[in-house]
Amino acid sequence: MTPMVKAEGVCKSFGALDVLRGITLEVDKGEVLCMVGPSGSGKSTFLRCINHLEQVNAGRLYVDGDLIGYREGGAKLYEISPRVAAKQRREIGMVFQHFNLFPHRTALANVIEAPIHVKGVKKDEAIARGKDLLEQVGLADKAHAYPAQLSGGQQQRVAIARALAMNPKLMLFDEPTSALDPELVGEVLAVMKKLASEGMTMVVVTHEMGFAREVANQLVFMDGGVVVESGPPRDLLANPQHERTKAFLSKVL
Repeated sequence: MTPMVKAEGVCKSFGALDVLRGITLEVDKGEVLCMVGPSGSGKSTFLRCINHLEQVNAGRLYVDGDLIGYREGGAKLYEISPRVAAKQRREIGMVFQHFNLFPHRTALANVIEAPIHVKGVKKDEAIARGKDLLEQVGLADKAHAYPAQLSGGQQQRVAIARALAMNPKLMLFDEPTSALDPELVGEVLAVMKKLASEGMTMVVVTHEMGFAREVANQLVFMDGGVVVESGPPRDLLANPQHERTKAFLSKVL
């Protein structure tokens, strides 16, 4: 079976700073991969490379068998056009740390914007689907509320519904709960758990170790731009093998 995500020796630098130094991993369809590690370890950059928001400097990234951001010609890689890259990106939903909702649009209008303007979905069809998605994330009664009228947890759930509105085959979450008050974290994680139970393939950068233990199929600990250790979450959290992993987990568990 073709993995949903396949990274082969992915490297990324910003000037002289090497942020990713040869990331190799796979995520199978229907799996949840959680990535943990200290700030600056390259987790978010790797996530952004998966949907070509950042260009890789070396290595290859595939989503569902398709090379992301480039095409191969002979032994060389050529960057694809922004239009083709945008088409690839439609298949990949991304939820950021900050919700990035349009402040002047209602929750429902935020959700239906991309399906109508990017995919050409008919408005009445997009509205019906948008209402259904808001119901799925527990916000059926907030369809006509503006972001300023919603709590952080509610805004993040709208952001998840907005990403799902494009019917992605893969969902990326970049620390989706880190900007939230502690009492609002649970409502966002509950939506993510539901998505996982329904078979959505997910790559999640998170500090929520309980979520990783309960929901992830695979846990990756990153530091200094490399995968230090990976494995089943319960095993890795209970019995880390690497000293760097042990030091990190002793601070966060």
